[in-house]
Amino acid sequence: MSPALAEFLDTHGFPHDALSAPQADGRFTPLMRAAKEGRLDIVEELIALGVDIAVTNADGCNALWLACYSGNRALIERLIAVGIDIDLQNGHGATCLMYVASNSKPDLVQLLLEKGANPKLKNFDDFTARDLAASLACLKLLKQVA
Repeated sequence: MSPALAEFLDTHGFPHDALSAPQADGRFTPLMRAAKEGRLDIVEELIALGVDIAVTNADGCNALWLACYSGNRALIERLIAVGIDIDLQNGHGATCLMYVASNSKPDLVQLLLEKGANPKLKNFDDFTARDLAASLACLKLLKQVA
């Protein structure tokens, strides 16, 4: 474990011996926190140490969700490359594609579509990413694949 990872874990109150475990409140694992902060260096080390990329938080979101929040393209691409579930539906049935479309992040809509995200999935309210698009740019991208 690098000094940078040890410091990251200590700063956020994560134990050094349970790298895939969520914090007591269920909001973050070390991988999720690093993804949210856009820390590709920490994500890379955690992956190399064998963290479980399939772990979800109390909301049913995986680290890819938090990477989409940060907007770090390289980090998103890395998580997808190691096999994280790109179409994971959280506790509301929403996917990362729905999240980025509803938050007007057309660059990430395009990236997720290019990486194979399914635009036809519906959340528990029966909406697709296209239905949730918050900007014309996102809507145009999603209309091309529907």
